[in-house]
Amino acid sequence: MFSLTPIPNPSPGGGRGRCTRAFGLVALALTALLLAPRLALATSLDRLAEFIASTQTATGEFDQKVFDRNKKLVQESHGALAFSRPGKFRWTYAKPYPQLLVGDGSRVWVFDEDLNQVTVKKLDQALGSTPAALLAGNNEAVKAFKLTDKGSRDGLEWLDATPRNPDSNFSRISMGFGFSGIEAMELVDSFGQTTMLKFSAFHRNPQIDPATFRFTPPKGADVLGDTK
Repeated sequence: MFSLTPIPNPSPGGGRGRCTRAFGLVALALTALLLAPRLALATSLDRLAEFIASTQTATGEFDQKVFDRNKKLVQESHGALAFSRPGKFRWTYAKPYPQLLVGDGSRVWVFDEDLNQVTVKKLDQALGSTPAALLAGNNEAVKAFKLTDKGSRDGLEWLDATPRNPDSNFSRISMGFGFSGIEAMELVDSFGQTTMLKFSAFHRNPQIDPATFRFTPPKGADVLGDTK
């Protein structure tokens, strides 16, 4: 469900499914970072450690752009996010295809409105399928990446996380930090495709209704996966 594949122009059938999987993977990758516990990181990565340690809940919006290996824009999307540590999050894609991802603390629910289909996975399995999710675990997980402070660019402080496993779906994950915490993210996959995310209206530590992180499959929807 969450393996990354090149995102083609929207088309019926398989192409539509590939777009859905790619959206889900990127959302889970970022969520894993936002939900991570405080990690014992090197001094050069203090911005990441401070943000993780001081932000227990958050809400915001995001714009996502996907470029192919020739730097051609192939997809744009927009949506809203919310999270609450540990393990609870909600990602809503408003366009180009309505899609909802909800983590309730034990499972991840992915609802594709157009297909009327729900996919559910255990939280550790869903987040564990993405390279960025390794950063959400513990110090052992961090060893799977080469972490590098890349300095300032475009007014942000950037960190690179390069997977040590050559079979990873991603070749590089970059995170940009500003005054409000994480403000941008870039993911380069093994096909040379780049996904760029920018965050706005980001509010740290708001009160969030617990119902935000619950999900019940709509009546008549196809449900795939373990719901127990």
